[in-house]
Amino acid sequence: MDACSPCRPHRSTTPASFRASAFQPRPPWIGGDLQTIRNFLRRPAIDFRAWPERRLELAMCDGSGDRLLATLHMGSAAPRGLVVLVHGLTGCEDSFYIRISARFWLEAGYSVLRLNLRGAGPSRPLCRQQYHAGRSEDLRDALQALGETGQDLFAGGVFLVGYSLGGNLLLRFLAEEAGAFPVAAAATVSAPIDLKAAQERIMAPRNWVYHRYLLTRMRREALATPVPPDEAPRRAILNAESVYAFDDRVVAPANGFAGAEDYYRRCSGLRFLPDVAVPTLVVHAEDDPWIPAGAHRRFDWSVNPQLRLAMTSAGGHVGFHGRGHAVPWHDREIGRFFDQVAGNP
Repeated sequence: MDACSPCRPHRSTTPASFRASAFQPRPPWIGGDLQTIRNFLRRPAIDFRAWPERRLELAMCDGSGDRLLATLHMGSAAPRGLVVLVHGLTGCEDSFYIRISARFWLEAGYSVLRLNLRGAGPSRPLCRQQYHAGRSEDLRDALQALGETGQDLFAGGVFLVGYSLGGNLLLRFLAEEAGAFPVAAAATVSAPIDLKAAQERIMAPRNWVYHRYLLTRMRREALATPVPPDEAPRRAILNAESVYAFDDRVVAPANGFAGAEDYYRRCSGLRFLPDVAVPTLVVHAEDDPWIPAGAHRRFDWSVNPQLRLAMTSAGGHVGFHGRGHAVPWHDREIGRFFDQVAGNP
């Protein structure tokens, strides 16, 4: 198989009968903000020594020479499948939610790939370009490169999980690219399926701390290129006073968009939901302080039988720290969903 040729498709059952369990937040993490910031306040060490890991460089097929770094953990002797974890904005393979999810899936008997998107975390020194909310072709190229590793990693099927911005990117992939791969099922957690609405929410006065945090990390990430940016792009990065300005002056011109509005319109996951061709669970909380739930409420989920929405009243942004469990609720529900659609016992 050529490095950039497609794989065989994988067929799974539809998720029509899946019903998410009730979510009850775990005290003292009550409310969307506390559910969200717990990921930053409580970061216990996660030991992966029980699962051998392999460092991979996954080449992009666009002629840029960019390569994505990823960490592959092999599960049991006969893994139930391969779970690929796709991080969110300014995240990477070492984001706490990625690490805790990786442990959950490994303990469940899957192999796990912790993927760094283009220009994110450990991938940054190997990439001149950078990911954005709609750059789904990078996930396609990463999966194609996995097919050339010399291991039959797709034998049990591929299961994809995207968090926040990575979830939006994943939805586009599922609509446009997934048919070329043995994807059994997928899930998103706190995905900004309406990018314009998410931009407005993060810039609201009550979110100024979140906004400042994200913008600082976005600037740092954009400046950490292997070759320093030219003066004009550097000034655009440093002078962007908001997430909107950054998207308008940095992300859009670097990726062929007319501006931030064009970027939001063309890349929002909402427009791709009707064409998602893989059983997919969409997890979102109504009290998410970063991503408003309006788009999730407006969409008619019945138009696509491959989709299931698990909307909770609480849970925050990629939080879902539930009563009685150390494992986040979203991991456990996605696990049940994958088991059901893939026919696992």
